[in-house]
Amino acid sequence: MKLFGSFTSPFVRHCRIALMQSGLDWEMVELDIHNCKNPGTPTLRVPFLHDGGLTLTDSTPILKYVREKSGKAFIPDAQDLDRYCLANTLLDSAISLFLLERSGLDINSNAYTRRQQTRIERVLSELDAAPLPESGRLGDADYRVAVAVAWGQFRNRFSIDSHTNLQRLLAIAEEDPSFCATVPPAA
Repeated sequence: MKLFGSFTSPFVRHCRIALMQSGLDWEMVELDIHNCKNPGTPTLRVPFLHDGGLTLTDSTPILKYVREKSGKAFIPDAQDLDRYCLANTLLDSAISLFLLERSGLDINSNAYTRRQQTRIERVLSELDAAPLPESGRLGDADYRVAVAVAWGQFRNRFSIDSHTNLQRLLAIAEEDPSFCATVPPAA
């Protein structure tokens, strides 16, 4: 099984966590999707996974596949799934702004990008209101929120200074060996 992606992607990080916890045989293939002419995925983004003849092109089915292949469930609770999806929305907006800004766009002078920033702030508030997991009992929704928040801090995309539950969630996640083993390299 091969997971393709970058060590700085929060979506790849979550997949790496699941794979580390799975006990399955796998390897990480580092890929710079932005400088690759034919990356091997129609989405032109990471992660994607190859396992024999199976190719999965998004982190959610990759996580579902890895969890189920290792005998575990993937987010059986609807509220947890909603929180997972909120974290995806947070990441989609923050990553879009990050890439647009990197390409030279003034993200403060555009109605669309200002709306994305508002979305980020509202989703952070909503995620901050969610109950916290017990230490050592993180589920995939918790991991997705934690990798999203950690990525936002890593890339200086948003602050969690006023979000004490998100700070606590990050502290709980930082006690997890697989979360710690997947910290992105210094920029």
